[in-house]
Amino acid sequence: MLRVGRECEGEIGTLFFSKMENHLLLWILLLIPAFASSDFLVTRIRNVKKRNVDNDLVVNGIEIYSMKIDSKVTSRFAHNVITSRAVNRGSEHKEVFFDVELPKTAFITNFSMTIDGVTYPGTIKEKEVAKKQYEKAVSKGQTAGLVKASGRKTEKFTVSVNVAAASKVTFELIYEELLKRQFGKYEMFIKVKPKQLVKDFEIEVNIFEPQGITELEAEGTFITNELQNTIKKTFSGEKGHLSFKPTLDQQRTCSNCSQSALDGDFIVKYDVTRTTPDNLQIVNGYFVHFFAPTNLPKLPKNVIFVIDISGSMSGRGIEQTREALLKILDDIEEDDFFNFILFGSEVHTWKETLIKATPENLDEARKFVRGIDTEGMTNLHGGLIRGIDMLNTGHERNLVPKRSASIIIMLTDGHPNVGISNTEEIQTHVKKAIEGKYPLYNLGFGYGIDYNFLEKMALENKGLARRIYPDSDAALQLQGFYDEVSNPMLMDVELNYPENEISDLTKNSFKHFYDGSEIVVAGRFIDHHQNSLTVNVRGEGANDVLSYTTQQDAEQTAKGFQEQEYIFGDYIERLWAYLTIEQLLEKRIAATGEEKENLTAEALDLSLKYKFVTPLTSMVVTKPEDSNNQDGIADKPIEAEASPVAAVLLAPQVSHLYAAHPTWYTSVDGDPHFIISVPQKEDAICFNINENPGAVLNLINDPVTGITVSGELIGDKRVNNDAKIQNTYFGKLGIANKQLGLKLTVTPEKITIQNGNEKTGFTWLDSVTLQQEGVTLIINRKKNLLLKMGSGASFVIVLHEVWKKHPLHQDFLGLYTLESDKLSEQTHGLLGQFFHPINFTILEIHPGSDPKKPDATMIIKNNELIVTRGWQKDFRRDPTRGIDVPCWFVHNNGAGLIDGVHTDYIVSSLF
Repeated sequence: MLRVGRECEGEIGTLFFSKMENHLLLWILLLIPAFASSDFLVTRIRNVKKRNVDNDLVVNGIEIYSMKIDSKVTSRFAHNVITSRAVNRGSEHKEVFFDVELPKTAFITNFSMTIDGVTYPGTIKEKEVAKKQYEKAVSKGQTAGLVKASGRKTEKFTVSVNVAAASKVTFELIYEELLKRQFGKYEMFIKVKPKQLVKDFEIEVNIFEPQGITELEAEGTFITNELQNTIKKTFSGEKGHLSFKPTLDQQRTCSNCSQSALDGDFIVKYDVTRTTPDNLQIVNGYFVHFFAPTNLPKLPKNVIFVIDISGSMSGRGIEQTREALLKILDDIEEDDFFNFILFGSEVHTWKETLIKATPENLDEARKFVRGIDTEGMTNLHGGLIRGIDMLNTGHERNLVPKRSASIIIMLTDGHPNVGISNTEEIQTHVKKAIEGKYPLYNLGFGYGIDYNFLEKMALENKGLARRIYPDSDAALQLQGFYDEVSNPMLMDVELNYPENEISDLTKNSFKHFYDGSEIVVAGRFIDHHQNSLTVNVRGEGANDVLSYTTQQDAEQTAKGFQEQEYIFGDYIERLWAYLTIEQLLEKRIAATGEEKENLTAEALDLSLKYKFVTPLTSMVVTKPEDSNNQDGIADKPIEAEASPVAAVLLAPQVSHLYAAHPTWYTSVDGDPHFIISVPQKEDAICFNINENPGAVLNLINDPVTGITVSGELIGDKRVNNDAKIQNTYFGKLGIANKQLGLKLTVTPEKITIQNGNEKTGFTWLDSVTLQQEGVTLIINRKKNLLLKMGSGASFVIVLHEVWKKHPLHQDFLGLYTLESDKLSEQTHGLLGQFFHPINFTILEIHPGSDPKKPDATMIIKNNELIVTRGWQKDFRRDPTRGIDVPCWFVHNNGAGLIDGVHTDYIVSSLF
């Protein structure tokens, strides 16, 4: 949770440290949250002195003597406190980092630093107000800190501070979350990764559930047999307790090692007693109602799978989709009805109507699924409407059971570009066709999707959107989502409360209740002193209507809460506020105009009142003024803006870049910029190649697969006398596959594909999907093209168009590699050599010739290089100005970084 940085020698560049006469502020702006986890990370990112082997607890003069997460869970609502304590045992100032991985669904409520007894607390402000103040600090040269996505469930929060010799620092972060019930259990996910031995390391969880606890368990991906014995758990009645407190020796990877074995996921699961279908609790003018009936017969379900089979799904994407569908077919019940809709340029159906899941039909479906392959572009609208019409027909003609739950699951990896492609128009048509009758679940495969569109459309139709990460377990992700919605127990669930008694009620009507989940409703009494409540519950079951009345009073609730040490504050009121804000933010996604303004104002007021860091608020932390500290700004990422970390990318200079799908990092500022991402360092290296127009550079060469990529440089229209180095760009790219006898030549004017002696030509005004044996070529008009070679790597070439009357610049190309891991280990070239893992160390950061860009020593490939901290441009979100992406710049045409010298990569021709 802490990490230690080298003390700074001399004056420090303003990229990392800044002196201010006044107090320094750290701004922490966070966007929408989602699942339960917290992570402790201890890493060193500056020059670290050799550790004293006689004292494993002191690293670079810093001892982290305590690290603890304390979680109190009351009625599913978790209050988590993460505390780390360190002391500077060195003789100089040290920079100490606090890194925590938080659940996406959590709201931070407080953060503070205490240095030598003085506490620097956080305060919550409206985001726009804080941002304006921060921009003033930026203008003085300070730089920003970040909160960024670090996994499927978590986001990383980072802050640092300089502490004097012999000084102690305590970091404390508090966040709250409502634990969701899934597959019959509540789950708290904690990421454990200290990366250092810690004298006092502990996780402690106290749970209080008035209904009583039926089971409590803990597991960890890093837990050995010895560590298993350190997990202590007890539960009895309403209380449960769990602790994990390994000794120093138990933390070691081996008896003589100083490395920590604590590295992975720690998961706590539990469930509660259910003698009745629900539980109602009343405290201090607020109530919460938990609804999770058991032992109900399953509803038959009608499932339409709407699957994108466009060319971009070829290769691993369609293979994983087939794999997931085959596993789902194994789980479909015989009383269920189902069908498959496939959409590429055209729409295809397996059967004309919904089909019952008999053994014979399932066998036929398996044969169909095994034959699914990709073709064409993306007629998303056509596929969805066909699926909705099929469900409507099934109900209208009584082809499906009257008491059955219908759902639509759509999987896509791209943007609609055939038929109706306007996303707002598609949303309107889909909403009108569904008419609230069925939930729509949109699964977005990878990062080339318009997630915001998919999420809006799903929420408008009582469903949700989920990203499927393009990893080796994508098939399991698809199957896992299906498992969540595969067992509907009730339809059209309504929890009705007296309108004259309750105000500010959270969502109380639900299309489906799924087995193993839980419905939660909270509200506020109009009369704060009211102490009783009657609720009418109704839902459509498999055989009949479930209908009953439940009652509760405050005295009954109070009897269950005698153990006050387990309770934190007004937990039901805070649970109500958390749930209300979460639902207001969700409604905001699909809202427009005055409705969106009203939802924003309401969510902002509650966020400020209850001190929650949400997309609308920011946390500000004041740092001590007598240290080299820096201001920071951290926007919490939302799923709609998520993007992958590219392994290697190449982007030329451009004054205006059109960002088309798919999206990647791009950069400007001189000759073609090579950017090498180093994910394990969460950093990047960049370099330029300065060569004359006409030079051809070998970029990728894989002797095993026979794939080569080369690029020819072009210059400006005329020599720029004001520039020391003339700009060059890629004006022609050539991709060849010797095994397939294929050559693709691309310029800003035309695209030529040659297969043997056959040549086919296109221009950038064409929209084309071309498929032949082992090859898919998709041209998105005036934007980009995708070349997919069987199950191997894919390449994207982006067209950058410049104003035709520009006195200097001309149109050029950018090259991006996808799935580079599918090339062999023998791959080389200016880009290809970096498809293999690379590591580096940064030492001795010191001021450079530009005060905003410090220099440093980089140790890489056994070479010591002088590098400069700088930026390249990311134009994904702002195609006009771009966003600065930090990297370490290697000078002199990448000398010392690339194998050999850059002239070794000059070849005579593209092929």
